Amino acid sequence: MAEVVLFGEPMVLFIGQEYGALKDVTTFQKALAGAELNVCIGLTRLEHSTTYITKLGKSDPFGAYLYESLEKEGIDTSNVSFDEDRTTGFMLKSKVKKGNPDTAYFRKNSAASGICPADIDKISFEGVRHVHVTGIPCALSESCLAATLRLIERAHERRIYVSFDPNLRPSLWKNPRIMAETLNGVACRCDMVLPGLSEGETLTGRHTAEAIADYYLSKGVGDVVIKTGKEGAYVRNRETNCRVPCFPVEKFAKVVDTVGAGDGFAVGVISGRLEGLSLRDAAMRGNVIGGLQLTVEGDNEGLPDRRQLAEALKRI
Repeated sequence: MAEVVLFGEPMVLFIGQEYGALKDVTTFQKALAGAELNVCIGLTRLEHSTTYITKLGKSDPFGAYLYESLEKEGIDTSNVSFDEDRTTGFMLKSKVKKGNPDTAYFRKNSAASGICPADIDKISFEGVRHVHVTGIPCALSESCLAATLRLIERAHERRIYVSFDPNLRPSLWKNPRIMAETLNGVACRCDMVLPGLSEGETLTGRHTAEAIADYYLSKGVGDVVIKTGKEGAYVRNRETNCRVPCFPVEKFAKVVDTVGAGDGFAVGVISGRLEGLSLRDAAMRGNVIGGLQLTVEGDNEGLPDRRQLAEALKRI
């Protein structure tokens, strides 16, 4: 079995090749997308074995494309299943000169939204050292939320460390209150929480990284790592309380697209933990990998291999 288990919805991404509103774009480039898939790809490129729990449409070309892409990336596909009745989700992303691109999702009633606790119960945890979940499956359906909770439960039965990235998608939730209550319920079952500063504010109602960390630590979370944008990250547990500066990516390359940077950060923190780095040094690696992801159009093409990471670390 793989070192790391991830659970989520992979999507086919179509990136606009012309600047402008999505409705006006005529040419797109196909790529891979999905927060958990991005983390899976990043960890695999750093030579950590991963397995991905998901469902794809059996009869559509998107499902076949994603399955083959997972295999090419070296990700274990033994926990990928196919749904005969539902299709694979996809999304569109605009091309931008600066800032956040516009996106449009086509995922309602997707194959991945049909994942349930019974699917989790089929998984072997032999050799697993880390489980990573996000808030996105929790928003897709009641069965996906239940599957997330079951995955955390099964991991903890085996004393496996669990990290959680809220990855807020407000449009998928009925209202902000339900989103916050549900995702805090998930977060407080995990060993590590990885929110962005604005996500932490939304979920806890607190307005500083220190206060957000206090909230999760008081609920029993062991490690809190908060992404603070251009300031870098704030790291907190019983032994550590510090800020970690960002990677000055603009000194070395042009910032192209912000999507996927948070997933790159998670790759750095998780891989650092697996390799025995301190939480501070793991966050530093996260800042570097997140910075590298800013330099590409796709959601994961900037995630480095070992050599590329070593070269980037030399720069700081």
